Amino acid sequence: MNIVEVSDHKHRKAFLDLARIIYKNDPNYACPLDGEIEGIFDPKHNSFFNHGEATRWVLENDKGKIIGRIGAFINTRKANSFDQPTGGCGFFECIDDKKAAFLLFDTAKGWLQERGMEAMDGPINFSENDNHWGLLVDGYMPQSYGMPYHQKYYKAFFEEYGFKVYYEQYSYHLDMTKQFPERFWKIAGWVAKKPGFSFEHFRYDNAEKYIQDIISVYNDAWQFHDNFSPIDPNDLRKVAKEGKGVIEEEFIWFAYYEGKPIAFFVMMPDINQILTKLNGKFHWWNKLKFLYYLKRKTITRARITIMGVVPKYQRFGVESAIFWHMDKVMKTKPHYKEVELSWVGDFNPKMISIYESVGGVRMKTHYTYRYLFDSKKPFKRAPIIPLENRVNKLKSKNVKESAE
Repeated sequence: MNIVEVSDHKHRKAFLDLARIIYKNDPNYACPLDGEIEGIFDPKHNSFFNHGEATRWVLENDKGKIIGRIGAFINTRKANSFDQPTGGCGFFECIDDKKAAFLLFDTAKGWLQERGMEAMDGPINFSENDNHWGLLVDGYMPQSYGMPYHQKYYKAFFEEYGFKVYYEQYSYHLDMTKQFPERFWKIAGWVAKKPGFSFEHFRYDNAEKYIQDIISVYNDAWQFHDNFSPIDPNDLRKVAKEGKGVIEEEFIWFAYYEGKPIAFFVMMPDINQILTKLNGKFHWWNKLKFLYYLKRKTITRARITIMGVVPKYQRFGVESAIFWHMDKVMKTKPHYKEVELSWVGDFNPKMISIYESVGGVRMKTHYTYRYLFDSKKPFKRAPIIPLENRVNKLKSKNVKESAE
């Protein structure tokens, strides 16, 4: 076998084509667009290259046939915030051959070690964790856009190599043809009408304002999470620009208290229901097909990609009130039958409780693994931070700032 770093058109094409070969006869698989995957490894398109580096390889058998692939990356904003400097690997695909899989893992590990890393997370993305993150281990059904789909035998490859589960990721499904639980409606309706609180959805004619609102809530809500790093506004602007024509303005909601943003909720139409027909290609004919299927309301599922509430308001039922508004929107769009709430980590019991309170049913599980290069060092799972701890940290921070 021969491992080749991707550096020319031939091997870039081979990297992309391998997934089409691996999942050729699997009706559940929706091939990501080639341009999207290429953009992740292109410094001109991926802002993470401003604070990191990445590369990728393909694996050839003795006859020169591509049988595997993998990428490796270092996000310098986060790498040194763990007990061991930690990089990542991702976009792993391989035939059912353990020797080939281990060679791919060894290659990623070696590249990371050369750059001072002592651990490797995978499979992850060289970007934010809302897309291409985690290994599918349960729920082999059509995945929503951005959620990875894998062969069942990959789990054994990762675990036999020495990867351990760092955290579990759950995706819940919500049947929009059913009513929300009665108790939920009482709380949601009460909060939605409470003085001081207001709610509005995203509008493109005021996009920059909403981008800044997302940043404000995100930085406040996630600041106490381990390995937090601020969100890049240019990444949000890019998503808004590229998603125009697909994004439903009424699927993105904001909550305010006395005019200050305190929560946001982002849901996107699941374009995987169209991408299954395009096989990863977006040439002019497929662009026409995409628009055709979009107009015919082929998309019947949406995916909640992220939801955030600043700690001070996490006991006010703000999430319920947002769902209350969203339900009214969904009633005006009856072709949407299902919502996927993904993903929520096992380290976030608060959000799991919210998803279950609205009637969500756990349908899929992904694992994010961690592999310590020195097996003698103690392995720790991702920490769970109870809501009470976050509130206490916030109080301590406020007291400290007042004293200063």
